[in-house]
Amino acid sequence: MTDPLARPGQRGDPALTGPSDLAELLRPLVPRVLSALARRHSDFAACEDAVQEALLAATTQWPQTGVPVEPAAWLITVAHRRYLDGIRAATAQLRREVRHRQDRSISVAGVVDPPALPAPAASHPLGDDHDVGALLVLCCDPALPRPAQVALTLRAVCGLTTDQIAALHLVPSATVGQRISRAKTLLRTHHVHFDGVPAELLPQRLNAVLDVLYLLFTEGHTSSAGSDLHDVSLTREAIRVTRMLAAAVPEHDEATGLLALMLLTDARAGARVDPAGDLVPLGEQDRTRWDRRMIREGTDIVEQLLPSGEVGRFQLLAAVAAVHADAPSADRTDWLQIVVLYRMLDRIAPGPMTTLALAVAVGEAHGAEAGLAVVAELGEPSTARLRHRLHAVRGHLLEAAGDHDGAIADYRLAAALTSSAPEQRHLNARAVSVEQGAGAAAAPPDPERTLNRP
Repeated sequence: MTDPLARPGQRGDPALTGPSDLAELLRPLVPRVLSALARRHSDFAACEDAVQEALLAATTQWPQTGVPVEPAAWLITVAHRRYLDGIRAATAQLRREVRHRQDRSISVAGVVDPPALPAPAASHPLGDDHDVGALLVLCCDPALPRPAQVALTLRAVCGLTTDQIAALHLVPSATVGQRISRAKTLLRTHHVHFDGVPAELLPQRLNAVLDVLYLLFTEGHTSSAGSDLHDVSLTREAIRVTRMLAAAVPEHDEATGLLALMLLTDARAGARVDPAGDLVPLGEQDRTRWDRRMIREGTDIVEQLLPSGEVGRFQLLAAVAAVHADAPSADRTDWLQIVVLYRMLDRIAPGPMTTLALAVAVGEAHGAEAGLAVVAELGEPSTARLRHRLHAVRGHLLEAAGDHDGAIADYRLAAALTSSAPEQRHLNARAVSVEQGAGAAAAPPDPERTLNRP
């Protein structure tokens, strides 16, 4: 039998000299390792802690010793040992407390060490899509508030660190740590265990799960802050987990619809930024740089889903993305079809982001004044993120309508309301262009930048 802790002959694998390479190797292993450990032990919180310790051990050892022959089996073995170490430490502490109190009603002899379960063999089948589905169900348990669901899912299913999750939500790492800690405490209080969470519950919690994955993809696609427009590692991770989810619940079209939306949106990633790192709007992108393989897969999914009956939010958004992907050039985009799709979306998932996306489409199909009339229905949103989107859309429509002073004011206000450096540069550049009378109308705001922010 192969030793799961064995190393390859080469030490200090150069492929792991960078932390990003190591993170890419470890991240997809996290849910499989956690589910394998949680199947053996009832305490999910303790299992998650043990897995985090195993990951820390890997980040410390692998760059020097090389990647184990079977990385997942190595992590399971180390996590299993860390779990038992924790149980033994707790047992020893209990023994000391019993002796200290000299409580004769509690027999010290009755406090025993946990049985030493055998370490998993390298050939032990690791967690599969069913396990990932069960983890998603557990992390989105109704007992947890939404911020805790999001944080725990990003940690347990997507393998993100506490610092990464904190950066994602623009909150201190301590805040995220507290959310995860409270989530695990709530699961323990409500006696929620991995074995007690059948994947059959996944359909009942599907909306929460999909929202979490969409949030992950959205942040990767258009970062809410920082110098970079997008984070490829996050979009890739969101697509990977969504693909597994869609395979786990093939009868639920919204999961497959979300996968199609992600594929069609991410297919444009290579054309969204110029060499200087500045944002390139959808209408100005070099479409030869779009990923045609991803577009074909996403379009095939949409074509299979839409004739099947009732459609949901993600299926409609995927259909909009497919219309953009199908257009050979920006001026040949079928905006009338997009208006129809957004009106359907407005009926089943009304909200300010849907209204703004509809306003852009109406403005392209029926003129800027018609689009501005749709925007006027919103009033002034209550959050900075919504105000940013509203003023960006209204600035575009005012520019198209010939109200240059209004467009400049809205562009500058929208730039001030975002923490994303590429978006700030783009919006300020539009304001300068209008101010200087550059003449060329701005391309319409990207639908994904209008819609993706919850």
